[in-house]
Amino acid sequence: MATITDLSGRVAVVTGGTRGVGAGITRALLKAGAEVVTCARRPADGPVEAAGRSARFLPVDLRDADAVGAFFARVRGEYGGLDVLVNNAGGTPYRMLEEDGAERHCRVVELNLLAPLTASLAAYEQMRTRPGGGSIVMIGSVSGSRPSPGSAAYGAAKAGLEQLARSMAVEWAPEVRVNTLVLGMVRTELSHLHYGDDDGVAAVGRTVPLGRLADPAEVGDACVFLASERAAYISGASLLVHGGGERPAYLDAATAGT
Repeated sequence: MATITDLSGRVAVVTGGTRGVGAGITRALLKAGAEVVTCARRPADGPVEAAGRSARFLPVDLRDADAVGAFFARVRGEYGGLDVLVNNAGGTPYRMLEEDGAERHCRVVELNLLAPLTASLAAYEQMRTRPGGGSIVMIGSVSGSRPSPGSAAYGAAKAGLEQLARSMAVEWAPEVRVNTLVLGMVRTELSHLHYGDDDGVAAVGRTVPLGRLADPAEVGDACVFLASERAAYISGASLLVHGGGERPAYLDAATAGT
């Protein structure tokens, strides 16, 4: 089936692109025709595939600036350059601020903010000389715009990531476009760790106006759009992919006694 966005001939890197949301993004880019390279510290159990094609996996610790530089140099050497970077790698354990020292929380910020900065700087050096420039997509979170108890450092990092993307979009225009996908809750193979069994996931989904959690494929489709010529005049934007957000608590409180 033909797609409205054709990325044939484009080279894309998806950090953390082997599992969960990242795998959904990788599959969407493959379906759109892109050559996709994924990276993470550890490989998945098997290759990420879609439309009869597979993504390439290369190991790298994104918190190691030298390793990141070597990774992007390898991509240039083997593929001739880079057109799309999706900064997806990130995450955090549930940890209240007082439960751990500052060093642990700093590592969360390092993974979710500084690593995307490092990767973007390396990607920019290739993209700025590519015909047509390039596209960088940050994977943000609603945690960056609301209180995030138990993941405060993560929320702070995601807020910073969105601001970083807006500044990059100004500094690197017109050669490179930079945008952020602001995600809500997404159903992945690890959802049970956060929301419990299927009934728990369904109950959490009912708090979303659209009545369910997002599918990784839907995040992938949004990434393909931002990476494509269909979004040629979109830069410095934050696209909300959260199913309408969260139902305000006061609405339920107001009807609780009726």
